[in-house]
Amino acid sequence: MDRWPLDEPDIAAWTDVYFKRTRTAVERFGDTEVTYAVFMRRPVVSAPCLAIEWLKQIAERRNTSFEFDLRYPEGKWVGAGEPIFYVTGRLSLLADLETLLLQKLGPACVAAYNAYTMCADLPKTAFLAMDARHCAGAEMAESMAYAASVGSERARRKVGAVGFIGNATDATAHYFGQEGGMGTMPHAFIGYAGSTLRAAEMYDETFPDEPMTVLVDYFAREVTDALTCCRRFPGRAGAGKLAVRIDTPGGRFIEGLDPPGSYAVVERNAPEALRGYRTDDELRYLVGAGVSAAAIWRMRECLNAEGFDKVKIVASSGFGPAKCRLMAEAKAPVDVIGTGSYLPVKWTETYATADIVDYDGAARVKVGREFLLRK
Repeated sequence: MDRWPLDEPDIAAWTDVYFKRTRTAVERFGDTEVTYAVFMRRPVVSAPCLAIEWLKQIAERRNTSFEFDLRYPEGKWVGAGEPIFYVTGRLSLLADLETLLLQKLGPACVAAYNAYTMCADLPKTAFLAMDARHCAGAEMAESMAYAASVGSERARRKVGAVGFIGNATDATAHYFGQEGGMGTMPHAFIGYAGSTLRAAEMYDETFPDEPMTVLVDYFAREVTDALTCCRRFPGRAGAGKLAVRIDTPGGRFIEGLDPPGSYAVVERNAPEALRGYRTDDELRYLVGAGVSAAAIWRMRECLNAEGFDKVKIVASSGFGPAKCRLMAEAKAPVDVIGTGSYLPVKWTETYATADIVDYDGAARVKVGREFLLRK
């Protein structure tokens, strides 16, 4: 089966039965032209293109056509309850598509909203979409990569953000204008090599012409291993072709930090971030264990102290909208963020809805949804 169902048996297998029965009854008693309003119950960024393109493919296969009235083009902010688009066609040919249509729309719009806020809060930071491992199959992975590209493009347009520059898989790299996925080494490669330095040497020998990002948290020697690799590859370091990635787990602080040290490093670099009331989560993002703003500032201080000011810092580990906002407040000097945490957290917010608002030219919708009527 294609990951976006196109064949009739697959559509029938994956749609709600009551829609199939509606189609059967309509075919018996007489077809009618209808218009659906498709909307979300929360503010989102419009990401409708995958859903609309799928509908167009189905229309072609069914030897018909659907008319689209796109009220909020891709990348536009949409308020709660506002129809993103209207689609018009024969009820017998649209009724059984509603389930699959809504699956393709809602999560993408919420993820695009999240991606936009993250990129807008950190406009000078590049992002890599590392969502594939968090997705429930290829269909979701495609939808989420598409969503990241939509939110990113809105942030570029609105605030001049760098945004998402690539992702981890070849299959969806085209959404970011790339020929293939991006990335260097996972923790497994460090374990295989036996040391962070040896992993860097092996990578350099295998990919001598590629920029290198070294993962430095495996042995809990983030600073030591980062500096060791910089000294080993001074040419890369000086040319800006070397980066270090921090992915320290939340159960410990990076090398050289503890709670007092974390407060001190943030106080030196962004004291305003510590003023005022902070929730426990906000404090964790600022000065807690794992990849906090303090951790990033410490790494930057240590690299600069040894003259490695052109070595970039890549951060990963739970960088969703809330964490990115705190990083912005702390002015964390992070060059690249690898994240899949723009994916929707509260899945009930991703539920898109479609209601018929017109039957053969007569406006009609269930009571309580009159706001969907086309104006």
